[in-house]
Amino acid sequence: MACTDMAHTHHHSSTKNIRIAFFLNLGFTIIEFIGGILTNSTAILADAVHDLGDSFALGQAWYFEHLSHKHGDRRYTYGFKRFAMLGALISTLILLTSSFYILSEAIPRIFNPEPSDAEGMVILAIIGIIVNGYAMLKLIKEKGINARSVGLHLLEDVLGWVAVLIVAIILMFEDIQFLDPALAVLITIYILFNVIKNIRAIIPIFLQAAPYEIDMQGLQTQILANDRISSLHHAHIWSLDDTHHVFSIHLVSHDNLAANEYIQLKQDVKNILREYGVYHSTVEIEFPQEGCRIEGHLD
Repeated sequence: MACTDMAHTHHHSSTKNIRIAFFLNLGFTIIEFIGGILTNSTAILADAVHDLGDSFALGQAWYFEHLSHKHGDRRYTYGFKRFAMLGALISTLILLTSSFYILSEAIPRIFNPEPSDAEGMVILAIIGIIVNGYAMLKLIKEKGINARSVGLHLLEDVLGWVAVLIVAIILMFEDIQFLDPALAVLITIYILFNVIKNIRAIIPIFLQAAPYEIDMQGLQTQILANDRISSLHHAHIWSLDDTHHVFSIHLVSHDNLAANEYIQLKQDVKNILREYGVYHSTVEIEFPQEGCRIEGHLD
């Protein structure tokens, strides 16, 4: 089988499995909200909020698995990878709002417990483990990082439902009703921890900050070590999403370069950028007597 055929097969398999996981997760999230209300369980409602966030994540993964293979157009010249960040921001804000609602319901019930339907909670927990476990197994074996990362996220859901199952079994034999809202608070705090972590990761990308894993000073030092370069300026690096980095720089050469030297200098810089995982780069070389065409100072 040709390489392109194999890539197409892997892409099709990954997209199909993400689609299956999305519909399973979304369908069960609806059941969770209904079941949480019927069983009077804030823990299940909290997990429903968690799964709602996962449904958004899966929907984005499915959509952007398609979109990532689409080339840029006249309006979106860099392509469509940054749309994933917009989707992540929207789902993060929805999770933030929902989490505060769950906390407002769960915290008062810790001090004034209400009875929950433990048997109903057990049934929902078992279904939750089966549905999320099946979706996880479909994705975690995939080679694509997109599918595998979502699969690992679903593993967290399975563990969350195991916790709900344990609490439900305890409630079947012991009248410790505050365990349900206490678990809801723990699940929600976990959600909020990840929400804050996501916001801290998303905002710098929208503000075109340099990716935290890139040593900008070290990168410039490596480029300046080239004996054909006397100085550099307007060095900028930002990210389209959390993995595709864009870099631009102006280099001033020591002398007027011959064509082969010009090409070799660009190749040398390209080799350095490859080490840093740069997705797209623009390198402008200025001769000693040439002034920079950019007015003002962006640096």
